[in-house]
Amino acid sequence: MNSHEEFILSPSRQLTDIEKELVWQKPLSHKVSDEELRICKEVKRNWNRGEMKIANILLEGDAGSGKTQLAKALSADFGLPYTKVTCFADMDKTDVIGAILPVIANERLEKMEPSEQNILKALYESDGFQSTTERLMTVLGATQEQAALKMKQLLKRLEQNTDDDVVEYRFYPSEIVRAYQKGYLLEIQEPTVIRDAAVLMALNSALELDGSINLPTEILRRHPDFIAVITTNRGYGGTRPLNEALRDRVQHTEKMDLPSKEIMIERARAKTGYKDERVLDVLADTIIVLDRTARINAIKGVAGMRSFFYWADAVAGGSSVKESLYHKVIYKITTDSEEISLLEEALKSRGLLAGLDEVEMESKKKLNLTRSR
Repeated sequence: MNSHEEFILSPSRQLTDIEKELVWQKPLSHKVSDEELRICKEVKRNWNRGEMKIANILLEGDAGSGKTQLAKALSADFGLPYTKVTCFADMDKTDVIGAILPVIANERLEKMEPSEQNILKALYESDGFQSTTERLMTVLGATQEQAALKMKQLLKRLEQNTDDDVVEYRFYPSEIVRAYQKGYLLEIQEPTVIRDAAVLMALNSALELDGSINLPTEILRRHPDFIAVITTNRGYGGTRPLNEALRDRVQHTEKMDLPSKEIMIERARAKTGYKDERVLDVLADTIIVLDRTARINAIKGVAGMRSFFYWADAVAGGSSVKESLYHKVIYKITTDSEEISLLEEALKSRGLLAGLDEVEMESKKKLNLTRSR
């Protein structure tokens, strides 16, 4: 992009030191894609146009197509703190909004299980900057889903045993509420997995441009800088499509596919430091054919950019081209023997297995020449 300042949305906004740390820093290996440039231009152009504002973005595509990387890059482009929420099947409204917890007396706290004591103490001592789930993830060393489940169990136990020693109740916001209130760029990963329609309805109303979230303590208005980037995998057989009401609130969508072969190679070079054009060319062709074949045959796995990077890196480190193809790419798509045969046949019919053998031999020759010098 021409200038780092070109797409900053609120130049006069003063971020705190903690918020500055949340603005993503692009690594040197980051290559600006057409999608990134297009989104930046559209958002900037419409930013002060009232009802025409673009503040909900959908990135839909295969795993490994760079959706999260793009969401983070937008944080850097717009100058907004980045945060994310990873959705899960049993998500409920407390995961969207947050939770009210009683602040209980020390005598009662000491009678509780050590793990519960640790959780409550950590929450009581929190500065309100981290969300409840984020705080528990840190304290417990748990995933987002595990932390949310632990929180629900604790709430249930406290509800059953609440008595007169409760001093006060305190509200602890979710990551969504924190981003919504403070004006961050929030990546909402995989809302398609959420089972409960009520949770989706809560998200829907929050994503209105002039939306609000009804908290137990107050009504929160959407911060003018808040941007929601929804990232979701393209639907395979058996998966739910993105909720229609949620899709309707999106003002810009990108279909995330594998980039062109030239960009694939350029990114792999930047990511891995591996410079052999001939090898990278054959590896990229192989990934492209495997990706298409998997889709045509309804094989659920994906041959994406991540697989390409790790495969290229393994080859750069001296691994066998053919052997690492299975461990870095094919087995990531599927370990079913029949499906593997379909993938192998597709590579064979396009001369790519022979091509991989050739670059394998060339790599060995180069390695032997280097050793003999």
